[in-house]
Amino acid sequence: MPIQNVRTTPIEGQKPGTSGLRKKTAVFRRPHFLENYVQSIFDGIGGVEGKTLVIGGDGRFFNDAAIQIILRMACANSAAKCIVGQGGILSTPAASHLIRLKKADGGLILSASHNPGGPDADFGLKYNGPNGGPATEAVTDKIFERTKTLAFYKIAAAGDIDLAQLGMHKLEDMVIEIVDPVADYAELMQTIVDFPKVRNLFAGGFTMCFDAMHAVTGPYAHTILEDMLGAPKGTVINGEPSPDFGKGHPDPNPIWAKVLMDKMYGADAPDFGAASDGDGDRNMIVGRGAYVTPSDSLALLTAHAHLAPGYRGGLSGVARSMPTSRAVDRVAESLGIGCYETPTGWKFFGNLLDAGKVTLCGEESAGTGSDHVREKDGLWAVLLWLNILAETGKSVSELMADLWQAHGRCYYSRFDYEDVDSGKAEAMMDGLRAKLNSVAGVTIGGLTVEAADEFAYLDPVDGSKSTGQGIRIAFEGGARAVFRLSGTGTQGATVRLYLEQLETDPGRLQEEPEHMLADVREAALTVSDLTAITGRTAPDVIT
Repeated sequence: MPIQNVRTTPIEGQKPGTSGLRKKTAVFRRPHFLENYVQSIFDGIGGVEGKTLVIGGDGRFFNDAAIQIILRMACANSAAKCIVGQGGILSTPAASHLIRLKKADGGLILSASHNPGGPDADFGLKYNGPNGGPATEAVTDKIFERTKTLAFYKIAAAGDIDLAQLGMHKLEDMVIEIVDPVADYAELMQTIVDFPKVRNLFAGGFTMCFDAMHAVTGPYAHTILEDMLGAPKGTVINGEPSPDFGKGHPDPNPIWAKVLMDKMYGADAPDFGAASDGDGDRNMIVGRGAYVTPSDSLALLTAHAHLAPGYRGGLSGVARSMPTSRAVDRVAESLGIGCYETPTGWKFFGNLLDAGKVTLCGEESAGTGSDHVREKDGLWAVLLWLNILAETGKSVSELMADLWQAHGRCYYSRFDYEDVDSGKAEAMMDGLRAKLNSVAGVTIGGLTVEAADEFAYLDPVDGSKSTGQGIRIAFEGGARAVFRLSGTGTQGATVRLYLEQLETDPGRLQEEPEHMLADVREAALTVSDLTAITGRTAPDVIT
């Protein structure tokens, strides 16, 4: 079959963000848009001739059609082999594991993570390197530079591959291996988590609800939780992946996972609840009437990871993204291990993991992971929680109460202001930057500013520096406000405001977060002029 060199011109708007390139699905379906970006990836990584790539996605609309295009382009660019999840399905952590397990040269993951899917919603594509992790900034810079000079792309004139048929296929000289998307991942989990112990937990009457949110973790959860661990059928809800995620928003937080939250706060609530997102790399943990913030979940897992077989030798260290609460810092200090603060974006954890400096890591937006892969991993976090619950015999509420008694409680919340006019969002951030050198010592809304800066990160492994990573304002008394513009949306800007208040008084560890964060919220809104500049009087989502 002929290899076509298709003439093209650079297309605006192909700069990848912290998690690859995300746009509206309709944009990716425009003539040459996907092809231009895929060719730029191939060229930006030095070509794919003779290389092996892992390819898969979260099953959202356009996933299967896009994979067919990528396969034809990989063939035309002389790739040796592509390993593809059956039906085009691979959770992001499973793709990371496959890259590492098969010693592949990298992978292309098709997902817009927690963003909605469908013809009028969102799509995304990112390249992960040979370590299984998201491409470094140096690599994404090369990809972006190539998008600005591309004159043609290569594609084979061929029919579609049957993605449902397991086994080996050929496209010209390129081998295509269609693999079970769950099997290798499930085998990995058995080396980390005590499956017999968790099976005994369920056999003893323990109840759980896992909301797969009509997304990619449905097949993984059905296989692992219900088939392998013996959780009763029906434990997994919304477990059939859907191109539009059941017309829902696959973001595991109390707003979008309302079905689960209603169940967990109802009269007959299960013992444990959890949810995962569109591509399976995020998680939400909730006990009976007890929501656990992502920051507290990371701290709890750090405190108890040694109870699971995969971590019985202890942790080398932990890392968190800068906006994540400092709860894990306090646990790490008590364990005598290092704690690293990085910018938001999982790629920043990669060097620390590869260098053996950390074992666990997590970020504020419901992402938690460990050194078993180079991505955050939603289902892994759920399984580790189950292992801890089985070993301790305690409830989620009891575990959190113990954690707070031992280390204090970092009351925490995130306000998301979505689809803000980009100019107004930037104006607000510029206004904050202008105040950084003069705001220390000023009292705002009853709180006195202790320090203020714009976070910059010096990588302790390779010495690279990342600047402009969010504005931090610390107040006396353990309060903190952080402002960031998110890189995961597809239109406008998302302004994220993170609020934190440390409390160590044993008598004040069970207060309502809204009450405990009221002062720092008022101070943050005042110092930023957020409402006046953006016109937003309330956030779209509070988690």
